[in-house]
Amino acid sequence: MKMTVIGTGYLGATHAACMAYLGHEVLGVDSEIGKVEALNGSRAPFFEPGLDPLLHRHLGETLNFSDSYNEAANFANVHFLCVGTPQQDGNFSADISQLRDAVSKLVPLLRGHHTIIGKSTVPVGTAAELQKLADALCVPGSAIDIAWNPEFVREGFAVADTVRPSRIVVGQRPGSQAANIVREIYTTPLDSGMPFIVTDLATAELAKGASNAFLGTKISFANAMAEVCEAAGADVVQLTEIMGYDDRIGYKYLGSGLGFGGGCLPKDVRGFIARAGELGANDAYAFLREVDSINTRRRERMVTMITKMMGGTVLGGKIAILGCAFKPDTDDVRDSPALDVAGQLLMKGARVTLYDPQAMANARRAYPALSFAHSAEEAVAGADLVVYATDWGEFHHLKPHALRDLVSTPIIIDGRNALDPWEWLSAGWTYKAMGRNF
Repeated sequence: MKMTVIGTGYLGATHAACMAYLGHEVLGVDSEIGKVEALNGSRAPFFEPGLDPLLHRHLGETLNFSDSYNEAANFANVHFLCVGTPQQDGNFSADISQLRDAVSKLVPLLRGHHTIIGKSTVPVGTAAELQKLADALCVPGSAIDIAWNPEFVREGFAVADTVRPSRIVVGQRPGSQAANIVREIYTTPLDSGMPFIVTDLATAELAKGASNAFLGTKISFANAMAEVCEAAGADVVQLTEIMGYDDRIGYKYLGSGLGFGGGCLPKDVRGFIARAGELGANDAYAFLREVDSINTRRRERMVTMITKMMGGTVLGGKIAILGCAFKPDTDDVRDSPALDVAGQLLMKGARVTLYDPQAMANARRAYPALSFAHSAEEAVAGADLVVYATDWGEFHHLKPHALRDLVSTPIIIDGRNALDPWEWLSAGWTYKAMGRNF
């Protein structure tokens, strides 16, 4: 099948490459010429494991990128919308202006029957709004059908999650044939027994936000338990392990620590909160506000712990932070807990040095006043305190005894509850973590 992918950011570039991998002819379209040039040069403008090999394999054959909506209109009758829906400035609501802009540019150029399939995470009701816009802009004799096929990809696993999704959801209007088109697109994963759910537009729009709101709730629950554990002298790691053995609960997303970040989960939770409030679902609104509040105060709690461990002030102290990305296996620093903590410490007068295997360039752009090292060893050299902020696999190989000789004071705060406390304690370190008592 021939198709276009409108928007070639993280979601769109990955989706376009994966659709080519599944055997389709794909044209990715973006108004930012820099993205288009990078992708046509087989370089993704972000780090995602497995994506560059797909670009190299399919580019120029079944995959190309362009900045031309005219080319998109003439290329195919199926169009995926993958543009950004960032959080609005000053409130929790999602900004869907890029979606409106894409529809406004594409639809007047279309001739015949076209299906536009949204993948971006949106407030419920967006598809109906875009359908009205498309109907108003559609030229006489043509027809536009807007459907929604929400994405459920995880950064660091986006390629696998796109070609082998956990489920495929299609929201469509009564009488629409969009589900049949999506079924044909995903023939390969569906042949392996993948769940395929056809529903109305509103349910499909809610699916991603509801999923992320639940995941955020689970993480924030674990972090609320960490606060209880600190007050009670208990161990949150063992507590969540005990809980996780119950298959009704499960261990995934029960990790406590600095909390969640990134360009999707916090935004989606907040967008869900905002839309619930607009719809008058006030009890849900209040509950999810507390989920977000718990997540935010983990960062404040980390700054408080650091300040206490440094004798009541961080002024003039040297602090090393291991990790800039919001999670491992990505260079995404949007709403990064690590960078948030680093920025707060910098404002309090600390000298902060960071190291991350992939996210340094993005972190420099976001926080140019911070210092950056070329390795974990360089970052901790002379440090009065070390913060373990992002759980990269590379950091699992750090040797506490060797690092002990590099720092000024051997204090480490494990912001991810990922280290072996006894290994660090036996190497002469003072080890601290949120929700644990060492």
